[in-house]
Amino acid sequence: MPLHNINPTQTEAWKKLTDHFSEAEQYELKTLFRKDKDRKERFSIYLNKLKVDFSKNHITQKTLNLLLELAEETKLKDAIDKFFLGEKINVTEDRAVLHTALRSNSDTPILVDGKDIKPKIKTTLRKMKTFSNKVISGKWKGFTGKPITDIVNIGVGGSDLGPSMVVEGLQFYKNRLTSHFVSNIDGDHVFEILNKLNPETTLFVIVSKSFLTDETITNANTIRNWFLKSAIVFDVAKHFVAVSSNIEEAINFGIDKKNIFPMWSWVGGRFSLWSAVGLSISLSIGYDNFKELLNGAEEVDNHFKTASFDKNIPVILGLLSIWSNNFFKSQTEAILPYSQYLYKLPTYLQQAIMESNGKGVDRNGLEVDYQTGGIIWGGAGTDVQHAFMQLLHQGTKLIPADFIGFEESLHGLTDQHKKLMANYYAQIEALAYGKSKQDIHLELKTNNKLHKINKLLPYKVCVGNRPSTSLLFKKLTPKSLGMIVAIYEHKIFTQGIIWNIYSFDQFGVELGKELAKKILDD
Repeated sequence: MPLHNINPTQTEAWKKLTDHFSEAEQYELKTLFRKDKDRKERFSIYLNKLKVDFSKNHITQKTLNLLLELAEETKLKDAIDKFFLGEKINVTEDRAVLHTALRSNSDTPILVDGKDIKPKIKTTLRKMKTFSNKVISGKWKGFTGKPITDIVNIGVGGSDLGPSMVVEGLQFYKNRLTSHFVSNIDGDHVFEILNKLNPETTLFVIVSKSFLTDETITNANTIRNWFLKSAIVFDVAKHFVAVSSNIEEAINFGIDKKNIFPMWSWVGGRFSLWSAVGLSISLSIGYDNFKELLNGAEEVDNHFKTASFDKNIPVILGLLSIWSNNFFKSQTEAILPYSQYLYKLPTYLQQAIMESNGKGVDRNGLEVDYQTGGIIWGGAGTDVQHAFMQLLHQGTKLIPADFIGFEESLHGLTDQHKKLMANYYAQIEALAYGKSKQDIHLELKTNNKLHKINKLLPYKVCVGNRPSTSLLFKKLTPKSLGMIVAIYEHKIFTQGIIWNIYSFDQFGVELGKELAKKILDD
């Protein structure tokens, strides 16, 4: 059965939200908290050791109830069921969307075209485990008999951004191998990576479903030519492996058939790090940690599938974004992880969110007359406080922000971590409550600067009332990172269903590629 194609703006809930907005746009967070002493707990959700606090958004219980009505009226629950069952909800490409199956520990079959895909997934995971262990242990030898020391992932888009973000994010858990990522077709970028490598001890992982992606294959051929200055064609098989569905092209490149890992049509590129596309993750942090990443995602999958919408983290986050985007007309959202390890997370989520929900045609094939995907950007705290946070605090734009924090440090530098988390809480509080004229007057008076009040007062005011949501974990682990990524994946799904768009194709990406090829031919 196909998805229900419902224009959200024609629903009763949307009309009620439109009426309610005239009241809600007057909400002041200070006042809302003063009137409701239990507000923080009322608008918080817990999942294992994760706490999501969305109390600092422009909502009341009435707002939330109407947003939940919108989810019901647009048949979100039915869509979630079809998603997990493997129905072909990627209608434009006639495919199922089953990245969730990649991290499922359940033995319940999932059928695609009448065949259970679970055995293929388990076989691939076993193959990844065996291969990773062999390389990490040093048993896999290069063409001169030396063990591998460096891994280079060659891919682009989803074949690069996910693995790169996770490997960087979980550096604390890395083993003796050093990982590198080649994605940009810029030859200078490739040269700089190769300059750091020894061909005798480097393993290259080429990730391309078609094995024809221009950026990836151009880079792979350049790297192969570099390698062959030191080795012979026969040696390619010891230093190059592939993640691809085009076995013939991979073999023609010189890769041993048994070192080709599968990619499946029911996994979109930007959701593929859980598959063999994550081979570089498994090599970098070890298979057991890779499996923990999957387990964290599965915990969120089960939560998304079973939790009531009022206590469902991805659903609530998706609804809050719709509230900000479609009613408050916010154009952008900031993702702010307070961990330097996660500095690549906003870039990864840019692709995941903007490639998925950057659509202007609905599931009926009609142009939409309402806002869909927001613009995603961000950076790691506390660096961002000395960069763009000024605009969030005193600028003219309303920018909802997600703060992602961790209660414990990994290396045990507790004093620095306390300072980091003090900044985390301070930014959230400052955005919500600001700094009034009265506060500034008192501050200047206390500091014997009364003579400067008239001059400085208007410039120092921070009006506050800026929305934010906090996601607080105990510690950055493979499991908690898996949870973070899965939460945003399901938030994307929630928004796409309610906006009545197809989140799992990306035809806009293809146009530039086609034109580039034509220009190159010309």
